[in-house]
Amino acid sequence: MPRLSILEHKYILIYMNTSSLFLRRCLSLALSLAVGSVVAAETSPSELPTRVVQPREVALTLPAEGVVEALSQAVVAAQVAGRVTEMRVDAGQAVKKGEVMLRLDVREAAETAAGAQAALVNARAQYERSRSLRQQNFISQSALDKAKADLDLAMANAGASGASQSHGTITAPISGLVARRHIELGEMAAQGRSLVTLYDPAGLRVTVEIPQYRLKELKGGKDLQGRIEFPELQRQVAAAKVTVLPAADAATHTVQVRLNLPGDAASLQDVLPGMAARVHFVLGRAVKLTVPASAVVRRGEVAGLYVRDGQGRLSLRQLRLGQAVGDGEVEVLAGLSAGETIVLDPVRGGIALKQGAAR
Repeated sequence: MPRLSILEHKYILIYMNTSSLFLRRCLSLALSLAVGSVVAAETSPSELPTRVVQPREVALTLPAEGVVEALSQAVVAAQVAGRVTEMRVDAGQAVKKGEVMLRLDVREAAETAAGAQAALVNARAQYERSRSLRQQNFISQSALDKAKADLDLAMANAGASGASQSHGTITAPISGLVARRHIELGEMAAQGRSLVTLYDPAGLRVTVEIPQYRLKELKGGKDLQGRIEFPELQRQVAAAKVTVLPAADAATHTVQVRLNLPGDAASLQDVLPGMAARVHFVLGRAVKLTVPASAVVRRGEVAGLYVRDGQGRLSLRQLRLGQAVGDGEVEVLAGLSAGETIVLDPVRGGIALKQGAAR
């Protein structure tokens, strides 16, 4: 850590004792410029972290874009109409199978059930009378058959109405997390309306679509392997299982491939269904010139590296890069040769280059 000057100490004291937002921003900028000048003064090319680039064996991959899905997911819908009288869950909450999530007011269903029971009693009595009259040959067989059909219909309605009363208590069909709550307390739930979406975070997969003309490349290897990359999270993980579905989409002429994520990966706790992912199918191995992706300097569409020559001089070299090859490395197609020394820390490399230009 560079030692601060008396002027910089004064900046810090004024910064701590002022309440003006504008003055704080001005002092913060002045302090950062002062400290940056000290860092630049103490940075020399010989102290920079470097690496001599050499060709290395890397995996040949076929990249594809995909989406994270849950292996086990359920959308719970209302089986009977009713108003939400109790809500026990919210998005992000963990639930266990059979746990009560919400309750519906099913008094209307109860009234319907009572009417169905009354109709069942009447239909049963009518059937008994009709059977007695048929035995005495006072009515025809068709009249008895109609009474029997009315009894069967009344029994079915009574059974359905009785079951609908138990549908007022909504329980979790699986153990997992609440991904989304589709209804609020006090709202009216119509029959068939979605109430809660659940998924099991222990089982996730990435689904990608591969064009049919590239399917031969995937089936060329006996044991197909794949690596799943989450660029925003800066993480990569090997797929636990790769499954190529044995059917193609007639509209897009693509084949769906599913890659299961390892369930015990602690670093994937913030991976959620619906997130984008990049998949790299391993097709073979080859020797290529690679550099760490963290050492690359990007200015719009231009990529470069800080390179140190034999005399210790720094320069920013423009490169043409290929695809990522795993382990945080990226392929160099042009602009760099084997045996050259690159700077691993682009921030310190830029400071050292400005220092040399100022001299």
